Amino acid sequence: MGAVAVQAQADQSLPQIGIKGGLNLSTITSDDFNDGEESRTSFNVGLLAELPISDRFSIQPEVLYSAQGFDIRQNDNGDDVEYQLDYIQVPVLAKLYLIKGLSVEAGPQFGFKVNEEVDFDPTSDGGDFDIDADDSSVKDFETSVALGAAYKFDNGFFVSGRYTHGLTNIFDDSSLLGNVDAKNAVWQFGVGFMF
Repeated sequence: MGAVAVQAQADQSLPQIGIKGGLNLSTITSDDFNDGEESRTSFNVGLLAELPISDRFSIQPEVLYSAQGFDIRQNDNGDDVEYQLDYIQVPVLAKLYLIKGLSVEAGPQFGFKVNEEVDFDPTSDGGDFDIDADDSSVKDFETSVALGAAYKFDNGFFVSGRYTHGLTNIFDDSSLLGNVDAKNAVWQFGVGFMF
C-alpha cells in the first residue's frame, strides 16, 4: 500500500509556478447555425501555478492568452475566412494525480475578450478587419468549464490536453444575428515547464 501511495503523489509539496503554450482548435457550438462552423487553428500561451493541498490533490490557477473563434467560409482563393475572438482566459482547476506525474484536471474558466476581428486572408499579414467595441455583438465576458489531463516529468517539463466548453452565450441580446445562442468550444494541446 505504501508503494501505491508513493506512486500517486504529486512531485512537489511546495507551490510551483510555470509557463505553457500550445495549439488551439476552436469553434462555436450552436443549434442556430445550420451548417456548423469549422474550427479555427491558433495558439494559447500563459502562466500557471500549482498549489498542493495534499499528496494527490492541487489547485491550479492559470492566466492564458487564448486565440479563439471559428472559420466562417472560404474566400475566392480557397482560404478560410476567420472570425477571430481572442481572450484572456483564467481557469481555476482542481488537479488530481492518478499516478506519479499523471493528473486529471477540471474546473471553471473565466474569459475576458481582448480582440475581435474578421480575417479575410489568414495566410498573410493583410485582410484583417477589426471590429470596434461599440459595433460588436460579442460579449466582453464569458464563462466555461474545462476538463483535461497532463503528464509532468521529473525535470518539470509537462504535456497537456484540455477541452473547454462555454456555459454562457457569447452574443449579446442586441446581436444583428437575432436571438442566437452560441458558445465557445476549444480543444487545447500544449507543453510547459514548472520551475
